[in-house]
Amino acid sequence: MRVRYFADTDTLLIEFRDAPVAETRDLDDNTILDLDGSGQVCAITVEHASRHAGAPAFSYEQVAA
Repeated sequence: MRVRYFADTDTLLIEFRDAPVAETRDLDDNTILDLDGSGQVCAITVEHASRHAGAPAFSYEQVAA
């Protein structure tokens, strides 16, 4: 998984896995979902991320099972 924030366009890209994108769905005016051929999520893009996703303020925590 890779999370990238592009400050110049205020875009947040969350890539879950590297797979060819077969379908792109607009969830709303600012959120795009990329799916592979099996319908599995490959990536989510959030436009205007500083307003809609709290980017670039970001934290990550791995929780033990």
